[in-house]
Amino acid sequence: MVRSVLRLRSGRLAVVLLGSIVLLAVFGRVLAPYDPIAQTDLTLSGPGWAHPLGTDYLGRDVFSRILWGAPVSVLSAVQVALIGLGIGAVPGIISVYLGRVFEWFTLRFADTLIALPFFVFAVAMTALMGNGITQAMLAVGILVAPVFYRVARAATLSVSRSPYVEAAVLAGASTGWIVRRHVIAKVLPPVAVALANTMGVGLVVVASLTFLGIGVQPPEPTWGGVLASDLGYLGYRPYAPLFPTVLIMITVWSFNLLADAIRDVAGSSGARPARPPGRATTPSPVTAPQIEEVARG
Repeated sequence: MVRSVLRLRSGRLAVVLLGSIVLLAVFGRVLAPYDPIAQTDLTLSGPGWAHPLGTDYLGRDVFSRILWGAPVSVLSAVQVALIGLGIGAVPGIISVYLGRVFEWFTLRFADTLIALPFFVFAVAMTALMGNGITQAMLAVGILVAPVFYRVARAATLSVSRSPYVEAAVLAGASTGWIVRRHVIAKVLPPVAVALANTMGVGLVVVASLTFLGIGVQPPEPTWGGVLASDLGYLGYRPYAPLFPTVLIMITVWSFNLLADAIRDVAGSSGARPARPPGRATTPSPVTAPQIEEVARG
């Protein structure tokens, strides 16, 4: 699937953009020219050679704060998606095979999570477990788990009702063998699409929570926190919120672009090619001499 995604122009663009964002998240703190929490007397200054994106109301270098906050912002979005994947996809697959009771309980649990208010649950979890980024991402990951549950369950249901799976069941194949051999291969593409989309959603949620000061301990820099600090001084630096906003938008758009590329590849690989016109669709009859020849062999 990776090679098929890279054959698409949108897939290549998404991989290049996301690769750049990942490098920024991995090496951002090394590339930061200043201490992100160091305060100077040069407050609310415009972009220049010394400070490429200017300084904030405390004299902190905005460029360094954005680079330093990249790991928390990007990796937290990945953490949200992986938590949702682990909590939602596995029960979604096995709910098809473990009977009506397990199916009923998992469906009701997924419906309950969908009904919960997103930010209220995240705030309650951080208040209960402590105001940390891990606690906040755990709360958000639990809330996005129903997406993976529904996607994995729908794909598993479609596979379980297919003729070749029914034939394997009649032949005595075990449930574990069917899941490994047939179900996982069919479930992976839609789950990969959901994973890419959820990473984009997770980044927006992380930025929103850190914008409100949830999940981080000030003055730790994050993209949402940089955006929040800039909004209070728009009269002095009206362009300041543009820098973290553009980074968030590009990252989310790249995740969505990757999801579209995976969806296109999965759709094209799942479609069966049409038969060429004029070609015979039924096998030719077997003659008596051919039967005799096979019997001799």
